[in-house]
Amino acid sequence: MKIRKGDDVMVLAGKFRGERAKVEEALPGTNKVVLDGLNIAKRHTKQTGATMQAGIIDKLMPLHVSNVALWCAQHKGPAKVGYKIADGVKVRVCRKCGEVL
Repeated sequence: MKIRKGDDVMVLAGKFRGERAKVEEALPGTNKVVLDGLNIAKRHTKQTGATMQAGIIDKLMPLHVSNVALWCAQHKGPAKVGYKIADGVKVRVCRKCGEVL
């Protein structure tokens, strides 16, 4: 998976198309990402012990990684990701402008 926690991404498809957000959590096992402030669902929960509160709780839901693209600050748009080896370290680069992401 080419997207990691902390990356700035743009949503390409779905209800939030065109929005930009930061990746809060990456789930490589299921190819999904959780974005900060987007795709919030209301969950009705029962209290379980003293730890979890009862009521309607806002929960961040994951989006599939194919529906988001990394944001390139150089050309101010979504970027396809390529890889280069610079000084013995593998880095992600924007395929359009060559900027290190």
